Amino acid sequence: MTLFEDPAQDLALAPGAMLLGRFAETADSALLAALGRIIAAAPIRHMMTPNGGQMSVGMTNCGAAGWVSDRTGYRYDGRDPETGRPWPAMPQSFADLATRAAAAAGFAGFVPDACLINRYTAATRLSLHQDRNERDLGAPIVSVSLGLPAVFLWGGLRRAQRPRRVRLVHGDVVVWGGPARMTFHGIDPLRAADHALTGPLRYNLTFRRAL
Repeated sequence: MTLFEDPAQDLALAPGAMLLGRFAETADSALLAALGRIIAAAPIRHMMTPNGGQMSVGMTNCGAAGWVSDRTGYRYDGRDPETGRPWPAMPQSFADLATRAAAAAGFAGFVPDACLINRYTAATRLSLHQDRNERDLGAPIVSVSLGLPAVFLWGGLRRAQRPRRVRLVHGDVVVWGGPARMTFHGIDPLRAADHALTGPLRYNLTFRRAL
């Protein structure tokens, strides 16, 4: 059985990193409605890694720039490579939530310009990685969980450091920046289940200052 921390409220993960328990729960209806419109305009896809593999997690973006991966590498692009059109604009409900969550975690004045949307199905996972393609590494990352619970892997500044396992539920928000900005993090394989609002899915909204 997987052992993990299961916080009922807010949890300090490290200096500069905070889990805000169910911070987004009261806004979930607006967030999911906006998410549906984004996906209709820029459908979820499974991107290719530089080595030719396919990511198991489905992805799309909204905002001034979107994170993309293909044979040429990882980068931000102002246009959806599948359509050639700009990514959908970031909904105000998304931007407002990210700004409020960042401020609650000690990062006042954060205004995101990019949101990477990850969709998880049963058994999909995200291996330990750093968010390092953004130009402004002084800005925090704001990560919002919607739908099925997941086990968040919170590592260290080196990939080899053993990560903590923290359970995330619908509405939880994790914010990290400052000395924690380059922490390795990931998601354990998602367990099959059903959520009242998202069915067999988990969505993660990750807000950044990319440009």
